[in-house]
Amino acid sequence: MSTITLGVDLAKNVFSVCAMDGAGHVVQRQDLKRDAFAQWLAQLPVGSVVAMEACSGAHHWARRCLEHGLQPRIIAAQFVTPFRKSRTIKNDRNDAEAIATAARQGNMRFVPVKTLDQQARLAVHRVREGYKVESLALANRIRGLLAEFGIVVAQSDVALRRVLADLDAHAGLPGEVCNLLRELRAHWARLHEAVDACDARIADHVREDTRCQRLREIIGVGPVTADATVATVADARLFKNGRQLAAWLGLVPTQHSSGGHARLGGISCRGDAYLRTLLIQGARSSLQRAKAVAIDKATPEQRWIRMLDARLPFGKVLVAIANKHARQIWAMLAHDVDYDPHACLAHPMHRQIQPA
Repeated sequence: MSTITLGVDLAKNVFSVCAMDGAGHVVQRQDLKRDAFAQWLAQLPVGSVVAMEACSGAHHWARRCLEHGLQPRIIAAQFVTPFRKSRTIKNDRNDAEAIATAARQGNMRFVPVKTLDQQARLAVHRVREGYKVESLALANRIRGLLAEFGIVVAQSDVALRRVLADLDAHAGLPGEVCNLLRELRAHWARLHEAVDACDARIADHVREDTRCQRLREIIGVGPVTADATVATVADARLFKNGRQLAAWLGLVPTQHSSGGHARLGGISCRGDAYLRTLLIQGARSSLQRAKAVAIDKATPEQRWIRMLDARLPFGKVLVAIANKHARQIWAMLAHDVDYDPHACLAHPMHRQIQPA
């Protein structure tokens, strides 16, 4: 195994490479164009550590490294910044050296390399979110145009569709504007169809994956959340426990502790924002279901949610539920088990609190 650690600052065309020996001394620097970089990887000794920041294309090059018997190390950008020699002078060569230095740290955490299947599944989610953003922007644009002619539409898709379906009823609208609005209505409809097509693809993924079907047993975890979770967290065993997964998703409070005094701040909101958003939205559904079910028919988790709702603000309740779901997801994926709503009763530290 090679003792050389290589830090690579990825780019679109020109990649900067920094090689360090076992003592941490820089032994080589070079800039390579894209094709030359691919050939250079194939010539490296088997077992060499190739480190890079988590960015666009990082997982592609990490898979290329694996094909050549190399050890790819993907590092989150915030973990590389402290190792840059100068905070004010930033260039590709300094970045490559900082990446190589960070990769040599014994306690450094690395991003797991995603497979082609994972990235393909996540691509559907990214495109779906893009369509949703375009659809919302287009709907607001249509409302703004209508407001210019004195037509105010309520903030709902149903109200907007009702107005667009009967433009001739508004005599104050010029014919040219009506034609323009009809074109926008057709474009808006196509965006909704594109979102529905992405939903259908995600549903197909869920039907073919038993892990997704298991996760859907959790109240508040739908097909979109289940598929995004499985595609993002390929191997839950990379996390030591469920709390680490929740922290990775940014569902734990920040900490500013010193001198034995624990000071907790707001929720960290770090990690995968998309997956965290899905879990928070699913927590809303869990809260509504827990408040609607009769107390004698509620599960232990639903009784716990009702107690939280009685003493905590709405936002904190949602984060607590999302945190619990993240831990449950870790347990199900790491241990390959089905969802058990009564599993908490078997925990030795559990104290069942009878409802009032």
